[in-house]
Amino acid sequence: MSQAAQADGATHAPDQAPAAPRPTAVIAVLAFAGITVSLMQTLIVPIVPRLPEYLHTTPAQAAWAVTATLLAAAVATPVAGRLGDMFGKRRVLLVSIGLMVAGSVLAALSDTLAPMVVARTLQGASAGVIPLGISIMRDTVPAHRLVGATAAMSASLGVGGALGLPAAALLVQNADWHTLFWTAAAIGVLGAVLIAAVVPEPPVRSGGRFDPVGAAGLSAGLLCLLLGVSKGADWGWTSGTVLGLFAAALVVLALWGAWELRTDHPLVDLRTTVRPQVLATNAASVVFGFAMFAMSLVLPQVLQLPEATGHGLGSGLLTAGLVMAPSGLVMMAMAPVSSRISRAAGPKVTLMAGAVVVALGYGLGTVLMGSAWELVAVSGVIGCGIGLAYGAMPALIMAAVPVSQTAAANSLNTLMRSVGTSTSSAVAGVVLAHMTVPFAGAAVPSEGAFQTVMGMGAAAALVALLVAAFIPGGRVGRRSVREEEAAPART
Repeated sequence: MSQAAQADGATHAPDQAPAAPRPTAVIAVLAFAGITVSLMQTLIVPIVPRLPEYLHTTPAQAAWAVTATLLAAAVATPVAGRLGDMFGKRRVLLVSIGLMVAGSVLAALSDTLAPMVVARTLQGASAGVIPLGISIMRDTVPAHRLVGATAAMSASLGVGGALGLPAAALLVQNADWHTLFWTAAAIGVLGAVLIAAVVPEPPVRSGGRFDPVGAAGLSAGLLCLLLGVSKGADWGWTSGTVLGLFAAALVVLALWGAWELRTDHPLVDLRTTVRPQVLATNAASVVFGFAMFAMSLVLPQVLQLPEATGHGLGSGLLTAGLVMAPSGLVMMAMAPVSSRISRAAGPKVTLMAGAVVVALGYGLGTVLMGSAWELVAVSGVIGCGIGLAYGAMPALIMAAVPVSQTAAANSLNTLMRSVGTSTSSAVAGVVLAHMTVPFAGAAVPSEGAFQTVMGMGAAAALVALLVAAFIPGGRVGRRSVREEEAAPART
């Protein structure tokens, strides 16, 4: 058991002696699980244009196969974190992987819209794997390796997304589209077997009761907010439906917050989330999520637009995926660098350095769009910055919350990134849809539109730098509030 666990006064499973963990194996298996789950975000991208044909439906209806995953992930992430703190992180981790496998099998058997949407919902419900993995690391990995381990786990979110596109494109080009999901199911089963064999169940538990009212309220508020954001361009930003969704989100989340502050066993301990270090880190996560996704929206389109447009490169989907893939590898490679900087200067400095590097990458992206190698360089620099920043965020969160709330706090941080990526998609979509040039009887995004989105990514990174500057200073492992360390966990 870690010293931090003892200090935080968390409850422990009385009948479970923790297995002697093998740190390197635990880190590798959990990172693999994170990459597996993050693959679900880009797995479907190569077949999106043909989904209406495959599922015998309209393009508008087929889009729900993408939206369902986003919404399910937003709802499942905080719920999985709280359940992990209460009942065992490894147990909930295995359940989450099981949902991904079930969704993948159902998708592989689907030829109509309804089962595909259910399948993609199940896949999205596995999104809690990454924050759960970070929390397990806190409980089982030696202190001197923890920062590097959590940096690798956090980076797996970007690695899976970057590697998923070329892998999926390659499969689609050489096999039936259902093979995508059979492959995902097989990888998920492998991940579950490795977790069961290698990862111990941490003894730290928060106890208490689950908050169904809080879960329902947060789910409803997030659904209204993210549905409005993701569908605003299609339904009209000033339409009654979208404005009604935003208004409902505001009301529901306000009522949810009031409930969470009054109940004895909240889904999210809001008193913890407003601590300066946690609040500022989560705010920076929203902005970083925005910055990260801007690259994913611009570069594939630049690569695939016909050369005759004057600013497209005329590449296929596989080539576009291969150009994006190095950014994911760079993110993972930066994990040990992030941990070294954090140990030497503190994770706040690492986060700020990441913001500067991301801003530099997007600045380069506004002028380097003329060839594939230039885009590889741009994505590599941005990936370097994201790897630094994402490695620092868990360290900042874990230094400010009790061990008994680690999974819930990391889940909320992951959710904040998702809110940022959803907002990025919506805002960039508006820019690319309105700044167009005519080509072959259709409107395509102009070069200025792509440069504008890249500029927005740079601006978002600079905003993240400003937010990070307000995070209380301190080295890894330093507590922001010491009275919590001796306080018994709520039961």
